[in-house]
Amino acid sequence: MSDTNRIGVSIDSKLLEKFDEKIEEKMYANRSEAIRDLIRDFLVKDELKYSNEEVIGSLTLVYSHDTRGISDKLNQLQHEDFTNVLSSVHLHLNEENCMEIVAIKGDSNKIKEISDRLISSKGVKHGKLVMTSFKNIE
Repeated sequence: MSDTNRIGVSIDSKLLEKFDEKIEEKMYANRSEAIRDLIRDFLVKDELKYSNEEVIGSLTLVYSHDTRGISDKLNQLQHEDFTNVLSSVHLHLNEENCMEIVAIKGDSNKIKEISDRLISSKGVKHGKLVMTSFKNIE
């Protein structure tokens, strides 16, 4: 950060106390680092909401491996969009459940579309997409 500015913020003492507790819990070095991180998160979420920029994402799927053909179906869907699917990791959670973590990259609308297709596959119990921008983030 070559051009750093100082700002003043008025905050209720109880709110600041709770914020300081979270800062310590999350192991931030100081308030400034925590506030910068919150601002970046706010800006990335806003950017993703209103644009179709290139993003990187992680999709986590939990599914029952007992569902007939589920592994093949998820694999097939990932191959259909192989230019967007960078990697996947398969984990055995217990006798019944597996987790797939998929790293995906592309324009945000395409990433959402791919994720929706995978999450809505029969046998998937839960899916969650997390996207972030990697451009213009200081």
